[in-house]
Amino acid sequence: MKVIILNDVKGIGRKHELVDISDGHALNYLIPKNLAIPATPSAMKEAELRRKKETDRMALDTALLAQNIAALAEARIVIRTKANEKGHLYDAVGKSEIREAVQKQARIDLSDDAIKLPKPIKEVGIFDIPVAAEGAFGKFSITIEAE
Repeated sequence: MKVIILNDVKGIGRKHELVDISDGHALNYLIPKNLAIPATPSAMKEAELRRKKETDRMALDTALLAQNIAALAEARIVIRTKANEKGHLYDAVGKSEIREAVQKQARIDLSDDAIKLPKPIKEVGIFDIPVAAEGAFGKFSITIEAE
């Protein structure tokens, strides 16, 4: 039986993909759980339109993200937090604090997943933060200052 997958199903197919699967699996599992619909001509046209729309949206999102990363390289992000006399922070600065500072100071929206921080920052100083998402790569600098 040919069905159109509505959501990614591990081992079967990706969203909006046309797959040929056994009748029992389609009728007893995929269709009742709204993971697939039968592949009628109208459903196939609609799936193709959705796939094209999603591809266009992803291309636009990738272009916007690349533009934001380029703008972020020019921005100066400063995070002020409590530290001791030696420059060690009382509380480490992680991805979420960096994301909030970027949103507040540079007005650029990044997800925590886009920030590729290897480990939380625990000292005062200037640090390069790598950013990568959906094929767009870059880095920006942040300054950690003591309050």
